[in-house]
Amino acid sequence: MASSLFAATFKTLMTGSGTTVDFDTDTFNCALVKLAGWTPQFDTDSKFSDIDSELPATGGYVAGGATLTSTAVTQTSDGSAVITFDAADVSWTASTLTDVRAAVVYSKTANDASASNDSLIAYIDFDGNFSTTSGTFQIQWNPSGIFTLDLKP
Repeated sequence: MASSLFAATFKTLMTGSGTTVDFDTDTFNCALVKLAGWTPQFDTDSKFSDIDSELPATGGYVAGGATLTSTAVTQTSDGSAVITFDAADVSWTASTLTDVRAAVVYSKTANDASASNDSLIAYIDFDGNFSTTSGTFQIQWNPSGIFTLDLKP
């Protein structure tokens, strides 16, 4: 499975038909998932509640994942029309995790304790299953950002 943005979320952002995500002020989380039990549907999945294979809250992992810090949206000023979303690398220290296959970045809606309105942003496939035993599970984002949008054809 390839990494991807969730098209359903971005479509609603562009059309104003429900989803509200503010990349400047929202809190973003990174959840870890197993591939078994959930195949992301990038055209239709848009809410955190669509995920049904998040890692269990055990072994140093908390349900809902970790809050991303130092999130930033930047735009080039050289005429290349590239927008980048990035954050500090995220890690789970002293963790014992099994069969971690991917990460999901989502906008955490502060007033929704059930996570039903938390908008899916990106799915990052690790291209294999990874585990830790009393160790650190760390995601080092690409130096170019978590994702970039190249708006100039």
